[in-house]
Amino acid sequence: MPRDLADRPNHQRAHGALRLSIGPQGLRGLYHRTPLRALFPEGAGMEVAIANVGGGLAGGDVTETEVTLEAGARATVTGAAAEKLYRSLGEEARVSARLHLGAGAALEWLPQETILFEGARLRRRTEAYLAPGSSLLACEMLVFGRRARGERFTRGFLLDAWRLRGPDGRLLWADALRLDDPGAELARAHGLAGAEASALLLLAAPDAARHRELARDLAGGAASVPRAGLLLLRWLGAAGEVRAGLRGAVAALRHAALGRPATLPRLWTC
Repeated sequence: MPRDLADRPNHQRAHGALRLSIGPQGLRGLYHRTPLRALFPEGAGMEVAIANVGGGLAGGDVTETEVTLEAGARATVTGAAAEKLYRSLGEEARVSARLHLGAGAALEWLPQETILFEGARLRRRTEAYLAPGSSLLACEMLVFGRRARGERFTRGFLLDAWRLRGPDGRLLWADALRLDDPGAELARAHGLAGAEASALLLLAAPDAARHRELARDLAGGAASVPRAGLLLLRWLGAAGEVRAGLRGAVAALRHAALGRPATLPRLWTC
């Protein structure tokens, strides 16, 4: 074995997994493996909060989440807290989520923000599979550095990819953000222009286009309908402003499109 590899410490890595199955009457199946845990806030209906009991992710850690809603089921899946990506010694943290919606199901996939520490390396993939008549309200927010410490995400790696598929597995929409040199790419005037954070909110539903004008008001015009049944809202800028914009839009759209209260999931307000 080469000397440099022999002298390298053998760090313990986490490989967490969580699988949820939800029917019209509630929870049907649950499996979780450390560091992922599913929490069920009291009195919140079919709301599930995913917690990383390890406190964050480091290079080499892996988490895999799968959520399945049976036909006619409704559920909200959120994060217990912001996800923290710590500085890596070279390996990437790998995060994947698969969302399966049965016919007429409605899922809110609402994780809290992901904070990329200086030197973090993250490869994340989110895939959703829609059945006829199903609805998905999903969001994500990336924060480029620990803002309270004045830190910027200038070193590291990010690949954040989305895939949305229809009943036959046909690709409906794809999106990806890749940063190989975050310091340069975040600073480019015709790129991310020095943004502290970015956020995405999507609504996939048969009548998504009906909410286009509301979405434009919520996102300051940055909303579009790239195809029938899909509405996208985006934010880019100061972390506080992005967070406030996303939170307001989540509350408004979950009420307008899904008939839920015009409030945030309980743990988002803690």
